[in-house]
Amino acid sequence: KVLGQFDPFWSDGSDSAGRLLLVAPNVVHVERELKVDPRDFRMWVCLHEETHRVQFTAVPWLRDHLRSEIESFVGATEVDPAVLISRLRDVVRSVIESAQGGQGGPSVLDLVQSPEQKVVVDRVTAVMSLLEGHADVVMDGVGPDVVPSVATIREKFQRRRAGAGGLDRTLRRLLGLEAKMRQYRDGAKFVNGVVERVGMTGFNRVWESAETLPGLDEITDPVAWVRRVHGQAALPQ
Repeated sequence: KVLGQFDPFWSDGSDSAGRLLLVAPNVVHVERELKVDPRDFRMWVCLHEETHRVQFTAVPWLRDHLRSEIESFVGATEVDPAVLISRLRDVVRSVIESAQGGQGGPSVLDLVQSPEQKVVVDRVTAVMSLLEGHADVVMDGVGPDVVPSVATIREKFQRRRAGAGGLDRTLRRLLGLEAKMRQYRDGAKFVNGVVERVGMTGFNRVWESAETLPGLDEITDPVAWVRRVHGQAALPQ
């Protein structure tokens, strides 16, 4: 499913850090499936990933913050065999229910996480929603001068996401991909909602420190973030 990825932790030993990765067969497959201009589509995908490069290079503390959260997640891993076996049973049960047409329920990743890990995942999900949503807003906002068919690409891409079949939706939920899709949607709504109320300068306060990052509840309630970071007076009356 992945078209591109920016790896912020990679380094070649020089001052530059991070690298852009593209899954070429997936990119070509999707551009052909959507019948869009190949040059425009590839530029559109790269703009999203390059926005991640800007995020991590312009905000020096962000990489270490994310690394710290990952270390917290690993440190909270449950090693009790009895607990792991119990969770494995839950995973098998969830897979069987989904295969039998069950709807909803947790993903496999949800079932194997400890309570401590779930807290970390909520914080990381909020950060990733911000990063993915911001990148989506940028990739759609560059305008036809850079990507002439940007509006057409977004329309077809969104229709493709929404038009997944039953089996595909089941697999997405089990593997946690539905949650990943929500990061793009909810994150973009957060960015647009904040910019609408306090402008881009006001939004950019999100990059000041870990304390100004949105929480998971604020991602779906941009007014709450504006009120916490900017104060009630910043909201339109």
